[in-house]
Amino acid sequence: MLCCLMDGHARTSTELAVVAEVSPSTASVHLARLKEQQLVWVLALGKHRYYSLTDRRVAVALEALMVLGGKRPEPFVPRTPSRLRWARTCYDHMAGTLAVSLHDYMVERKWIASDLRDDVSYDLTALGSREMVSLGAEVSSMRAARRRIACACLDWSERRPHVGGAVGAALLKAAVQRKWVVKDLESRALRVTKLGERELVTRFGVETKP
Repeated sequence: MLCCLMDGHARTSTELAVVAEVSPSTASVHLARLKEQQLVWVLALGKHRYYSLTDRRVAVALEALMVLGGKRPEPFVPRTPSRLRWARTCYDHMAGTLAVSLHDYMVERKWIASDLRDDVSYDLTALGSREMVSLGAEVSSMRAARRRIACACLDWSERRPHVGGAVGAALLKAAVQRKWVVKDLESRALRVTKLGERELVTRFGVETKP
């Protein structure tokens, strides 16, 4: 199960039970022990609980053990329809491959930084605040609201985080208002416009086509 999580994608206990070829109850016992030993962490979303490696140190240790054992992890294969997988709404923020890329950009460029209060919250940095203001976001109002400023929302199809919270909502609002993306009337899918392709590449350096 640990090897399966090395690709950075989170999985449910049911999925990990299939991978390990054990019963769901046995997988739950093992996962509880792994969490107790701080090798995995769990994120609860609705009725589902998603498990991932605690941090890169666990992956490094596993990689070293697999070199000795001669085994490589199986790659994650998503089963989400491609149209929804690429870009869609998740409540009031963006999800999908594009949103995960935006999350990675914001973390790497230090727009957002991990909040020590819990495992999934982010704080908006001074740089991030200026960048969000440049996109038309009212950062002072976002901070004054009771809602979390930003959080890691586990992506349904990618099993990696995209940005939720007030920052995630502001990003989607800016993308729609600036006509970077267009909402599909019959589904949660988002279509990236030609203008959006140029702006997203220029501003965030992310791929805009599946």
